[in-house]
Amino acid sequence: MEFEQEIARRRTFAIISHPDAGKTTLTEKLLLFGGAIHVAGAVKSNKIKKTATSDFMEIEKQRGISVATSVMGFEYDGYKVNILDTPGHQDFAEDTFRTLTAVDSVIIVIDGAKGVETQTRKLMQVCRMRKTPVIVFINKMDRPSNDPFDLLDEIENELQISVRPLSWPIGSGDIFRGVYNIFEKNLYLYEPSKQTVQEGVSVDLGSTGLDERIGDRAAATLREELETVEGVYPEFDIETYRSGDVAPVFFGSALNNFGVRELLHCFLQIAPQPQPSHALERDVNPDEKKFSGFIFKIHANMDPNHRNRIAFCKVCSGKFERNKGYKHVRLGKELKFSSPTAFMADKKSIIDEAYPGDIVGLPDTGNFKIGDSICEGNELIHFRGLPSFSPELFRYIDNADPMKAKQLAKGIDQLMDEGVAQLFTHQFNGRKIIGTVGALQFEVIEYRLLHEYGAKCRYEGISLYKACWVESDDEAELAEFKNRKVQYMAKDKDGRDVFLAESNFMLQMAQQDFKNIRFHLSSEF
Repeated sequence: MEFEQEIARRRTFAIISHPDAGKTTLTEKLLLFGGAIHVAGAVKSNKIKKTATSDFMEIEKQRGISVATSVMGFEYDGYKVNILDTPGHQDFAEDTFRTLTAVDSVIIVIDGAKGVETQTRKLMQVCRMRKTPVIVFINKMDRPSNDPFDLLDEIENELQISVRPLSWPIGSGDIFRGVYNIFEKNLYLYEPSKQTVQEGVSVDLGSTGLDERIGDRAAATLREELETVEGVYPEFDIETYRSGDVAPVFFGSALNNFGVRELLHCFLQIAPQPQPSHALERDVNPDEKKFSGFIFKIHANMDPNHRNRIAFCKVCSGKFERNKGYKHVRLGKELKFSSPTAFMADKKSIIDEAYPGDIVGLPDTGNFKIGDSICEGNELIHFRGLPSFSPELFRYIDNADPMKAKQLAKGIDQLMDEGVAQLFTHQFNGRKIIGTVGALQFEVIEYRLLHEYGAKCRYEGISLYKACWVESDDEAELAEFKNRKVQYMAKDKDGRDVFLAESNFMLQMAQQDFKNIRFHLSSEF
């Protein structure tokens, strides 16, 4: 197949939502359609000892939540679909923010009863900032839900984006009868089924066939509501969706595999193919012949038996080929990859080639950091947009088992490379400080250190407001600052200077006293 055709048939997107809106369940059902899995894992059920395909870490299976982004690719109807299932919990938001740099579009899942929630607003801000096209899936319509028009108003107000329904629910909860697919002009009648897929019925809205299928009252309500939809919302325009100005909306029940097919079919037709990537030097187009890509995630211990690390590389341009030499831009050395992999959550298969939009797993022995660029040829390209943000919670981390000091050091080193948290070494007392954006991260780190590295850690509280990266063109002033603030200075994992401010007042005073020093709340500067 021609290179351009390979690019045109790829769809790379992330599924994002507030925790428990049904994001991982939706991912499962999309995989079911693609034939990538044959039985969906019951995410919530304790009776069925099966967990979601995309939740493959042991702690995810125990908690029933996603704590790391997982990547899944499958073929469907002539398209190559790459799904990135992200953590919904706010404590893992940084992983999700970075994932959004590697996708061309997004599906936001909203609970029909709860509406727009906090985490959804935050994630939508990132999509708006990057002008990422968004489709909204309103889930759990088989349970009592808010009025569809109220939900649409709430989405417009809270997420600050215009909406256009492309499917419409017939009731909700006990009187949920199905959805009318506005995009395909089909009627789908609801039958609770977690495993099978219903076919749509072509029906004329004006005919008595509709009344016979869903009842006179429901048919009259549906006709009236659809008339309102067509009157209130402008006609769907693919370009306004792709420019990030309008969000198409679908209704359904992911758990019961209902409304998912309509979402997938429409998505494949309207979602953008791989788009240009922004680099420091210039924009990189997917159809350029030379390969380039960037690392947006690193995962240690995908297979705990082999202590392996995998770097997730988004292919931005050209064709990636196995065993071909590529330049690691930061290190300036050439690397070859003998076993690059494609993903199905934790299941991997070795691939010979990959195209723009694909996510490739590169076995890593410690060469990569998040944000690293790889390219072919002499031109060096630096992709941007993968910052680490200043943590909000801090704790000292100590070794709880003197016999396992080596394991603890290795474990901390590898887990910090994943970007789940940040490590600072206090210059005054030499102690190690872990900084995270959420309290649950500390639990995950402790759990993974014990179960993946056999190391026990102990935390001790430390009261800090912010960790700020500092730099200055005035060497003398920077030296004086470090000397005066020696009790509050630390180094990050890359050896950069970090100022540990105990309060907002302390930070403001430092900024006032040292005018030539730049204080950064993000590591990308």
